[in-house]
Amino acid sequence: MKELGIINSLLINRFTANGAYLALHDGGEVLLPKSYLKGEEKAGEELEVFIYTDSEDRPVAVTNRPIALLDEFAVMEAKEITKFGAFVDWGLPKDLFVPKAEMGKNMEVGGKYLVRVCRDFRTDRLIGVSKYEDFLIKDTQGFEAGQQVEALVFDETELGFKVLIENNFEGLLYKNEVFENIEIGDKINVFIKKRRDDGKLDLQLLPIGRVKYEEGAEKILEVLKVRKFLPLHDKSSPESIKELLGMSKKHFKQSIGQLYKAKKILIKSDGIELV
Repeated sequence: MKELGIINSLLINRFTANGAYLALHDGGEVLLPKSYLKGEEKAGEELEVFIYTDSEDRPVAVTNRPIALLDEFAVMEAKEITKFGAFVDWGLPKDLFVPKAEMGKNMEVGGKYLVRVCRDFRTDRLIGVSKYEDFLIKDTQGFEAGQQVEALVFDETELGFKVLIENNFEGLLYKNEVFENIEIGDKINVFIKKRRDDGKLDLQLLPIGRVKYEEGAEKILEVLKVRKFLPLHDKSSPESIKELLGMSKKHFKQSIGQLYKAKKILIKSDGIELV
């Protein structure tokens, strides 16, 4: 069934006590259960539905959309672990099954993992695969230093946060360069720092070069407009600066240097204030 795992626009063929039967492109039909009908639909009307298999492996249509379609990745929470695999939440009544053989690492209930929706051609049903590296593209020549991209945070290591870019590329945000709260499953905007020889991308949260200091300076100005005075200066601890402004000490010093040269702030022995 070519409609499996994707969003389809299908016509209503007929109604029964169980719901509406929609016409498939091969001449067959698929049931849209009654619970997904508003009661206003008519035969011949076109509906947008997602098709997957129910608990008895029968094709079924639903009007809600999972967090990932066929051949897409998403961060999913493990709901149940069995000796055969794990069931993860992908936003539908029936959880997505990740076979043990397709797990990148052992899953735990409540844990969040990067999972790709795939088609098992032996059983003709949708399954999850957490061996994400098998699907990644190593050629990152299409990216340039300084380019802004959207990233999906999917793992945390001692080095930093692993992210997925454009459903195909892996990147890393180094922990010592992150000065804000990031959670697994967050979608964030990042900037390409450099392309690595192994095909992965080093990333950072702020634009590279002079722009990043201008952004930091703007942030300090916005805080000063509200608080008028900040008890931060060259001798302040990195922890104090991070707590109040969410930036590194180096970033802070370069930003207040710009503001001071622009005569926007006064730097005193106990802190900084607006001119």
